[in-house]
Amino acid sequence: MNALNRNALKVAEWWIMREDGSIQCKLCPRECIIRENGFPGACGVRVRLNDKFYLAIYGKTSGWALDPIEKKPLFHFYPGSCAFSIGTIGCNLFCIFCQNWIISQARIKPKTLKFPLHLEDLSPERAVELARRNGCSVIAYTYNEPIVWYEYMLDTAKLAKQNGLKNAMITNGYINEDPIRELAKYIDAANVDLKGDENFYSRLSGAPKAPEAVMRAIEILVESGVHAEITILIIPGWNDKEEFFRRVARWVMDKFGPEKVPVHLSRFYPNYMMRAVPPTPVRTIEKARKILMEEGLKYVYIGNVPGHPAEHTYCPNCGKPVIKRNGFWITDWKLTDDNRCSYCGYKINIIGKYKQEDSWLRFHMLF
Repeated sequence: MNALNRNALKVAEWWIMREDGSIQCKLCPRECIIRENGFPGACGVRVRLNDKFYLAIYGKTSGWALDPIEKKPLFHFYPGSCAFSIGTIGCNLFCIFCQNWIISQARIKPKTLKFPLHLEDLSPERAVELARRNGCSVIAYTYNEPIVWYEYMLDTAKLAKQNGLKNAMITNGYINEDPIRELAKYIDAANVDLKGDENFYSRLSGAPKAPEAVMRAIEILVESGVHAEITILIIPGWNDKEEFFRRVARWVMDKFGPEKVPVHLSRFYPNYMMRAVPPTPVRTIEKARKILMEEGLKYVYIGNVPGHPAEHTYCPNCGKPVIKRNGFWITDWKLTDDNRCSYCGYKINIIGKYKQEDSWLRFHMLF
């Protein structure tokens, strides 16, 4: 093992040594059992070395950027703010439609622990420093699945809180109950993918115990005071049936009510190993939105359809648009200082104040 990789090792949390000498990871529902020295679990970044279990990419990033919070997407959490966004490599799912598959499906090499692509140093201290220097109110853990770099995210989130920053996790939600409860102490907002039913997770993502584990993680986040939003990527022929959307809507209504957890319906475009599947028809997404709102949900958005009126936030009481968006831009703001509708005074479920932090725009113009 070279010195560079040794510096990226940190003893992992959430694992046990079994009586037969194997190590079992307890972070996510896979609960991988690793018997051989130098081999990672299914996520590709948590590895056994002798009688300990390590995160092998601690303080390493495949890239960072400045993004609008709306890109995450988080529409009801400090609108307009800039998110310092971090990604690494690895994932505990194997989604054959992943848009970030180059990093999410990258795995460290067994035994040698060599990285499959170039990773740069980014310590928690450096991440917080860069976020503050670039005028970002939020650090977002995103791009690939942050659950698999749990210790790095947790340490950064703790330090960010100490420095007055917010933490947002963009996640598949495939995590066990105890780890998410601990993490929720330091996370302020999360967007969680709810991909489909059991058949969808089994066949397209290779994930047992889902969607139940994902839904339970969302429940724990909300119970813990974390602002949560849900994203459903609608893939033709797989999760585009009326029954699925009614089941999701009824679960959200039963657990959280009509306004607490916004839902984003995102349009699929061919990618990775699903390039033969056509893009989702816009009418399919519009029908799904109608179904969710028929069941009582008040904040349902359409994504990946630029310029669609369902990008806007509408007052649940008077129906008028109170936040207009064009992509990631907020183009009109009709809320009072305490986030009430300017037309009728109804309280809108917005966490935090509207912040016009445009450093992300300057960043993307430079690169």
